[in-house]
Amino acid sequence: MAERTLRVLVGKPGLDGHDRGAKIIARAFRDAGFEVIYTGLHQTPEQIVAAAIQEDVDCVGLSILSGAHNTLLPKVMQLFAEKGASDIMVFGGGVIPEDDIPGLKAAGICEVFTPGTSTEDIVAWVKSNVHPRA
Repeated sequence: MAERTLRVLVGKPGLDGHDRGAKIIARAFRDAGFEVIYTGLHQTPEQIVAAAIQEDVDCVGLSILSGAHNTLLPKVMQLFAEKGASDIMVFGGGVIPEDDIPGLKAAGICEVFTPGTSTEDIVAWVKSNVHPRA
C-alpha cells in the first residue's frame, strides 16, 4: 500500500500583507505532489491551528516578513500543544534574523528558512523530515 500524499498548510500569520513568497512555496509543494492548503493573508495563530487540525495536515509552513516571528510562531506551537496536536510539524520562513532562529527552534519550530533558500531545498527538507501522521 502506498503512503498517502503529504498534506501541507501554508499560513501567513499576523498583519504581514506580503504573500508572494508564500504563494511561490505553496506552488512548489503542489508541483512536488503534496496536497496544499493556503490560508491566505492576515491569519491569527488560532485560525492557522484550527485550519491545520480541520484539514488533517502533516505539517505547517509559516511565512512571516513582519518581524513578529518571535511572538506569532511560538504562539502557534503553544496552541497545537493545547489542542493535542503537537505531532503536526511546523517550519517557518521569511525575514527572520539568524540570532532569532535558536529561540524559535527551542519553541518547537522544526526548521527556519531564510531569504535566498531555494524552493527545491525547502521541498527536499519536507520530503526528508515530514511523514504522514497516523
